[in-house]
Amino acid sequence: MSVVQLQGELGGAVRADPRPRLRSATARGPRRGWHRWISPLVVVLLWQLASVLGLLPARLLAAPSQIAATALDLVRSGTLPTAIAVSLERVLLGFAAGAVAGVGLALVAGLSRTGENAVDPIMQMLRALPFFGLIPLFILWFGIGETPKVLLVALAVSFPLYLNTFAGIRGVDGKLAEVARTLRLGRTALVRHIVLPGALPQTLVGLRQSLGVAWLALIVAEQVNADAGLGYMINDAREFLRTDVIVVGLLVYSALGLLTDALVRLLERRALVWRREFLAR
Repeated sequence: MSVVQLQGELGGAVRADPRPRLRSATARGPRRGWHRWISPLVVVLLWQLASVLGLLPARLLAAPSQIAATALDLVRSGTLPTAIAVSLERVLLGFAAGAVAGVGLALVAGLSRTGENAVDPIMQMLRALPFFGLIPLFILWFGIGETPKVLLVALAVSFPLYLNTFAGIRGVDGKLAEVARTLRLGRTALVRHIVLPGALPQTLVGLRQSLGVAWLALIVAEQVNADAGLGYMINDAREFLRTDVIVVGLLVYSALGLLTDALVRLLERRALVWRREFLAR
């Protein structure tokens, strides 16, 4: 019997309540969702007005209209799509490696005190290391190709997943473990049906955090002798004071971060449908 089934039985009486439910604020939210766009649009309009009036020089920050025109030119020339494809490949490879390492180490540390004593101190020390300080060592160890870029992203991704998965494992309700022992479930079945489903919500929180960190780490990673990618495009624009290109690159980073976060939220709704708070969304 899994944690889903156990919690489902415990919550059966609550779900059987015949009283009508009041519609939640979340259900009413989409009707007013356009309100969230008011303040960003006001900022853009003020930005454009300041540029037109000369209050904001183009050498400091290009106008929104100029940024939009530059983005269109970069798309037509193929520069932006190519940069996005290169950066996406680096992020996906780094994220995959970091996710496997982070979740795997969290399982080792979370399931036994011996594993915790062996793994956790090292992870806590590595977590405190500055990325820019690691770049020279990574270049010496792995050269100046794609490997150090991917490994820097992987290293950044592993920590949020490790910390959240570890906390999720240690936060599993002890009563569920007692029920599992009563049912004489073996250790493998206990981990599979109780520990992993119980830790899943916290792991998904770590997944969202790690995806955001992955894009931040990519900016640092693409300082390592990159000749393509969004980071390279931004660095090249900086040399020529092209603030319009820099802002385009930053906006693309933001859009990709929002897209990956939306994908994880979709995964949450499907994977955690058994939780009442997700059923209300």
